[in-house]
Amino acid sequence: MSASTEETATGLSDALVDWMAGAVRGKIVSFERRPGGGRREAWFVDAETADGTRLELFLRYDRGRADEAEDPFTLQNEARYFLALQDSAVPVPRIHAVHPTEQAILAERVPGQTWFSRLRGEAQRLSIAREFMGILAALHAVDPRRVLPPDRSPETDLRDLVHAEIDRWEALYRRSTEPADPLIDLGLAWVRQNVPDVSEPAVIVQGDTGPGNFLYQDGRVTAVLDWELAHLGDPHDDLAWVTVRAVQEPFTHIPDRLADYAAASGRAVDLDRIRYYRVLAELRILILGHQSSRKTALLSEVGNGLIYMALHRRLMVEALADATGTKIDPPAPLPATACDNEWLYDAAIAQIGEIIVPRSEDPFVILRSKGVARILKYLRESERLADAKRHRDLEDLESLLGTRPDTVAEGLARLSEGLRHGAVTLSAALPVLYRWVLRETQVCRPAMGRLAERRFDPLS
Repeated sequence: MSASTEETATGLSDALVDWMAGAVRGKIVSFERRPGGGRREAWFVDAETADGTRLELFLRYDRGRADEAEDPFTLQNEARYFLALQDSAVPVPRIHAVHPTEQAILAERVPGQTWFSRLRGEAQRLSIAREFMGILAALHAVDPRRVLPPDRSPETDLRDLVHAEIDRWEALYRRSTEPADPLIDLGLAWVRQNVPDVSEPAVIVQGDTGPGNFLYQDGRVTAVLDWELAHLGDPHDDLAWVTVRAVQEPFTHIPDRLADYAAASGRAVDLDRIRYYRVLAELRILILGHQSSRKTALLSEVGNGLIYMALHRRLMVEALADATGTKIDPPAPLPATACDNEWLYDAAIAQIGEIIVPRSEDPFVILRSKGVARILKYLRESERLADAKRHRDLEDLESLLGTRPDTVAEGLARLSEGLRHGAVTLSAALPVLYRWVLRETQVCRPAMGRLAERRFDPLS
């Protein structure tokens, strides 16, 4: 893509390109949109300085407004952590510039791969996983005063920091104009009532850490990426995130990795605290998904969003059940009915998989084509299962609420209200919510593939 290209739906503005050129005192010779990046866009950018030196750069970019009152997880906040960790024991990309008004970070492009699952040699998988746990221990040893977030102090009691973190996420959820989600309301009530009664020094917590959010090459970790959820808190928060990400990207034997962390950090690992923070991690994922559920940009990774939200809604219930010792049983599968447009869905899916993807060379196009196929698989299955799912959902809501709601949406709103005010207990709601999310999983199953069967690894 030429650097002179005018801004399009997936392009970069001339002003942003000029800013990058000024930041490295050179000219931008190429830029390419890359797959991944989560909520943010990822771009490979090449620049050339006056003496002919070629610079390989990475742009992390968010087209949204940098308003920390509306969304505290801005790139400006993320940059604060990147800059604090330059020249520390934690390998992070060198930052060239942070845009003064837009949400954009320009960094060096570090070599390496992100997908841990693509490693085939067991010895190499083990070596990299162990090194990463050592890096996590090193992060938690960094003086948190290097960061100094504007609204947090390293001297604050750990319990107060956790409560403040819950407050921040609940405020984000309550500001949404989307319908209430009973699973989020249940999770918020539980994490607030069960904050670990531990007073310890706070550490820098990366958040969303683990396989898939670090780069590796030649058997070594080359950089730790994605600091948008970083904050000051409990090191067990990060350990919980490792176990969450390991569901998507299997990460060797989790009990051994926790032992590696304990040895490297000199800290005892408390499995119950990991169980608590695993619920909190899944709750954050659900709140982020709830924020964007109906205002997702049309050109974003919609297909991936569908399958990962289905996965994490189920994991949220399973994390709560594990942390509370609640017994949950799966429901009977939904019976499917034929739909008139099934052959059209099948034709579109087949053409994407057998014509479009094999003949595409751009990794970004391939990724999005697969995402479109996931949307179609979801729509086909949703149409086939809609009547049975609605009937079962209404039955469950009636058993919990005492009266049958007219619609599922009405019943969910009443359930959320009951959970917020303590009229419905966790022990009563959790089995019903488990059946609900497993029915959602059945609808998403053709699009999810192996993800539909993934579970948390045992902690011990």
